Amino acid sequence: MTGFARAEGETSGLSWVWEARSVNGRGLDIRCRLPSGLDRLDPVLRAEAAKHLRRGNVSVTLALARAAGAAPFTVDRPVLDRVLALQADLLGRVDQAPPRIEALLQIPGVLDRGGLAEAVDEKAEKVLLKGFSQALKRLIAARADEGARLQTVLLGQIDEIERLSGEAAASAALRPDAVKERLRQQIQTLLDAVPALPEERLAQELALLAAKGDVREELDRLGAHVGQARDMLKEGGAIGRRLDFLSQEFNRESNTLCSKSQDVALTRIGIALKSVIDQFREQIQNVE
Repeated sequence: MTGFARAEGETSGLSWVWEARSVNGRGLDIRCRLPSGLDRLDPVLRAEAAKHLRRGNVSVTLALARAAGAAPFTVDRPVLDRVLALQADLLGRVDQAPPRIEALLQIPGVLDRGGLAEAVDEKAEKVLLKGFSQALKRLIAARADEGARLQTVLLGQIDEIERLSGEAAASAALRPDAVKERLRQQIQTLLDAVPALPEERLAQELALLAAKGDVREELDRLGAHVGQARDMLKEGGAIGRRLDFLSQEFNRESNTLCSKSQDVALTRIGIALKSVIDQFREQIQNVE
């Protein structure tokens, strides 16, 4: 969702510059900074941007100036006279140096900039809107370039999730003989603690122990999520929210795997999975 674009040109004695910036955002937030008197363009710009963007904090700025050779600035003498009269009135009350020319010209209203906004007629407005469309297209292209680079990163992280899931599935702790031995030890511990445990209760406890240590279901779901993530990235478009939800599912399965693990090596794999999934989820915040 990150990008920057610029478009500039001249029309009706005015030079104009559009700048559009985009950073990450959960939704779409478009903010326009326009010269005074051109607020009427705000809803038009927002509507046009919303047609092409789905997420991100987007800032749009329009700068206007007199084109080279255009009519020079003039001083609004009545305003200047009032400022000087006020200065003379305050002279006896406030210790101050005589006003400098550059300071006077910076006072709002003294320097007549020729009505920049007023100079934007119907023809100029069409040119400005066309310039905005150019800047918007360039912003979309910049975001797409970032997305292409980000896709490579995300696919690499998905590959790592798949590799770690496969490593967990092949773990010695999940071999039938290892599972059988672990259950035998747990049952023996239970019988030592409660020698007169009824056979029916023993069967229930055995089922609970077997279910608690079985992570095959979590690994199967991780594999399914990997395939789904690849399909989304191949599909393209505005998939950021869907990928964000999928990353939560990845995280849920890795948490369950770690909580069920009764083997140090398997726990280490689960922690490595969680780390990669956290990186994946962080990067997804950049996806539209």
